[in-house]
Amino acid sequence: MTPDFTALARIHAEGFDRPWSASELERLAAMDGMILTIRPEAGEPVGFALLQSVLDEAEVLTLAVTRTARGHGRGRALLEAAESAARERGARRVFLDVSDRNRAGLALYRAAGFRETGRRRAYYSDGSDAILMEKTLPGLDASGRTA
Repeated sequence: MTPDFTALARIHAEGFDRPWSASELERLAAMDGMILTIRPEAGEPVGFALLQSVLDEAEVLTLAVTRTARGHGRGRALLEAAESAARERGARRVFLDVSDRNRAGLALYRAAGFRETGRRRAYYSDGSDAILMEKTLPGLDASGRTA
């Protein structure tokens, strides 16, 4: 699916107080090491994940799903697809930060195997703390399958 950055920006705006614009998303996605995973349904994106992969590490920069598509496993599927793409590029660990007020995000990341590694107090503009999380990715065998 060719990215429709205007649609992705609308999705991002549904989930974040300071959403990224279409031009910001397009610029980020074009940078080296970026992984953009889009979840289409009926030809339209209902969610996306954007990761940056450098050497053996990747960072989840953002993950967003439309309000109407939330709670049905789409975020988990996006995260798994993005992790798989990062692993194929050599990533062995994935990092992220998530607001301590984002209960759905925290639940998603914990269920996906992320563990809390730290906290940045009052990190976000709304005064919420950033929960720092990390996950070790399983390796790939010689055939490219998860080991």
